[in-house]
Amino acid sequence: MKLHILGCYAATPSTQSNPTSQVLEVKNHLFLIDCGEGTQVQLRKNKIKFSRINHIFISHLHGDHFFGLPGLISSFRLYGRERELHIYGPRGIKEAITLLLKLGDSWTNYPLLFHELTSSNMEMIYQDEKVTVETLPLDHRIYTNGFLFREKIGERKLDVNGIAKYKVDKAYFQNLKSGKDFMRADGTRISNSKLTFDPPKPKSYAYCSDTAFNLDLVPKIRQVDVLYHESTFLESELKLSAKTKHSTAHQAATIAKEANVGTLILGHYSTRYTSIDLFKEEAEEVFKNIWLADDGKVLEF
Repeated sequence: MKLHILGCYAATPSTQSNPTSQVLEVKNHLFLIDCGEGTQVQLRKNKIKFSRINHIFISHLHGDHFFGLPGLISSFRLYGRERELHIYGPRGIKEAITLLLKLGDSWTNYPLLFHELTSSNMEMIYQDEKVTVETLPLDHRIYTNGFLFREKIGERKLDVNGIAKYKVDKAYFQNLKSGKDFMRADGTRISNSKLTFDPPKPKSYAYCSDTAFNLDLVPKIRQVDVLYHESTFLESELKLSAKTKHSTAHQAATIAKEANVGTLILGHYSTRYTSIDLFKEEAEEVFKNIWLADDGKVLEF
């Protein structure tokens, strides 16, 4: 998996920071997660091909998480897109986007498919032969979901030494990758384990922004490889975080620790602070394996 951070700051964009948007690269997919203002510019700066984005996941209908979406949809039209574009987001997102398209007489010339979310329970919203995506209900001022991305178990890897030893014809390679044993012409069965290696362990990524501190999230993300959890405030603004239903860096680290995740990524920073390093310092009091998101950063895991 590769994560492109396009924007990771709270509230309004500035000359030096962008509101929330990121691209997750997994199993040959490019999933766009949230789409704040400036997302198109950030996509260009990060040299991410627009044409490879077919699925967009919007956590909630606060402007800093979706005001870049109408412009992106319009640009797809100008670029002559023909492929379907799927948008997953809260109920109301279809009305908001299609009203703008109607008023601007800018209907897309490609299929625009909305998948509106209303459930307060975790649910599967996308899957194919390689990846699944589930919602993560969050606790914010309006209906909000995070998203849990999981790789499916891949094909087994061929052992070239075993293949040569037992003289396996390439016509049988796909069966071996699928886990089947090999039957020789004389009827001898060769165990798959002698001809292949286990596939790499599937990876998982949980995206959680925006949300108040919520321990109900822990069992849903237990032992994920990487967790992105908002950390809008430091503990010095704990009362403000409770009022606005955001989290502190300390609280994000507590969630990561309780869920026993592999790595925690902090983001959605308030711009009131002089340095984002302050968030890492606070979180490391609770949980050690921490990365700081920042605009333009690419994280591989």
